[in-house]
Amino acid sequence: MIRMAQSQKGPSESPGAGILNDINIDWRHSHEGRCLQPGAETTSGGPGSKRYHLRSNPSPTPVNMLRFPRCSPGLLALPLVALGLLLAVLLLRTYSSQGPTAGPVWGPSKQLPLEPGTDEKGIWKENLKGAIRIPTVSFSKDDLNTTAMEEFNIYIKKVFPGLFSCSFIQHEIIGGYSHLFSVKGSDPHLEPYMMLAHSDVVPASDEGWNYPPFAAKEVDGFIYGRGTLDDKGSAIGILQALDFLLKIKFRPQRSFYVGIGHDEEVYGHRGAQQIAARLEAQGVRLSFLTDEGLAILDRVIQGMNHPIALIGTTEKGHITMTLSVEMKPGHSSIPPRDTSIGILAAAVSRLEQNPMPNLFGSGPERATFEQLAPEFSFPINVIMSNLWLFAPLVSRILEGKPSSNAMVRTTTAVTMFHAGVKSNIIPPSASATVNFRIHPAHTVQEVIDIVKHTISDDRVKITIASAFDPLPVSPYDEKSFGYQIVGRTIRDVFSEITFAPGVCVGNTDSRHYVRLTQSIYRFSPIWLKPEDVSRIHGVNERISVQGYELLVHFYLQLIQNAETEVLPPPHRESHEL
Repeated sequence: MIRMAQSQKGPSESPGAGILNDINIDWRHSHEGRCLQPGAETTSGGPGSKRYHLRSNPSPTPVNMLRFPRCSPGLLALPLVALGLLLAVLLLRTYSSQGPTAGPVWGPSKQLPLEPGTDEKGIWKENLKGAIRIPTVSFSKDDLNTTAMEEFNIYIKKVFPGLFSCSFIQHEIIGGYSHLFSVKGSDPHLEPYMMLAHSDVVPASDEGWNYPPFAAKEVDGFIYGRGTLDDKGSAIGILQALDFLLKIKFRPQRSFYVGIGHDEEVYGHRGAQQIAARLEAQGVRLSFLTDEGLAILDRVIQGMNHPIALIGTTEKGHITMTLSVEMKPGHSSIPPRDTSIGILAAAVSRLEQNPMPNLFGSGPERATFEQLAPEFSFPINVIMSNLWLFAPLVSRILEGKPSSNAMVRTTTAVTMFHAGVKSNIIPPSASATVNFRIHPAHTVQEVIDIVKHTISDDRVKITIASAFDPLPVSPYDEKSFGYQIVGRTIRDVFSEITFAPGVCVGNTDSRHYVRLTQSIYRFSPIWLKPEDVSRIHGVNERISVQGYELLVHFYLQLIQNAETEVLPPPHRESHEL
């Protein structure tokens, strides 16, 4: 901050002269023979005060008549030239860049020898409805609706008999209710891949639903029901695609696996974890793996007026932490200075008021916006194309909304608080549960250390109920086979939609497979509009009939695209500066 000292004026000085008196600059105008210089000390200004006057002219010239040096027009133009160059660079990068990589140069994709007809698609729809009507609910890791899960086992054998009788498909039940299908390709030299989904769903009561959550009611082209989006739609869709390929006598060259977990909603320890252990024991290494995750977002991102697809290349870690305080109990009539509730409330408040650091640019989220930059409207496209300049601004904007804030930092959510038994008793203890979703650039231990530093109170005990680190970031450049196969399939099925890497803020079964592959891609081939996002785990979950048909087509095309032995050579359309 620049401070102007207050002038010590004598009674005869004008306000204008006082300003000059406090600026320690010697202004000279040589060709007039006048110089503004410090004069002698004067009594009017007090001892030691300096005064400026014109020494070369006995009649001092008024301040407003002084002539000061003029700047050269060239010097004045320099800032304008610099600004013009900056604008040129910004616009050039905006309208010439197509993202860090434009990907391989693909030829025409393989097409099915026989397209599914209306009758076949009608079967697809009814098969999904039948699965939705089975309430395969996971309430907790020790409380699953195993009766419904056994019914689901029987159901898929009934509607997909070919999968259980095919000579090159092996089926195993894992953990009682999960399924592993091993599809043997004709070329053993090609590294296999895997597709994941899960059959269990979160609980749902009738309250708030327009139609019962397990009725699979079809209304106005939509099928309503728990699991249509998460994730029974994909589970049935993958099996439906494989079943159709068998009907048209398709035999893959590349082997692949299909894993259908039964307890993903409660961490997948008895389903996906056991499937992964089974494959690891067999020495299986995967070229890539797909699972649920991000999706096609239609105007969900502000400033983007057409749909885009995000592929999750990592997912956040997780900590469930308990904070507890133990103090002496007492009567409310003579309360102590500090109570267990007060101490814990202060600790929780400090966590909420001091969020984890903004880590924009430390994970794939920067690449998300760089690659999607051309899809934004003006002027957001200029900002996103020039994150070398605007990254601090973008990071501040993103943290302003809960949905985008979750992309750029480890989030803190206080989910439970327990204390007190009676209004006039000071409780001896209080506890709170805090859930952290860990950004890919953080670790579990780093988050714990930050929490301890933020609370800074030894009376608050920290206990970790469960925790795991974020998953490694899977490769997403033009040479990444799995990423490019998934991206190519998105563009084949969903009309050349732009795709980009992203961070999956939730957790999936895929985390159990990190020992089998470094290339894990979390993408659900579902079309989401802003009003649909809250339907996942919410009320009125639904999928359009057309959307489900596209979902099945996605897996049909993915299996065919994965027949590619090597990626085509890459090309670049970006112009790096």
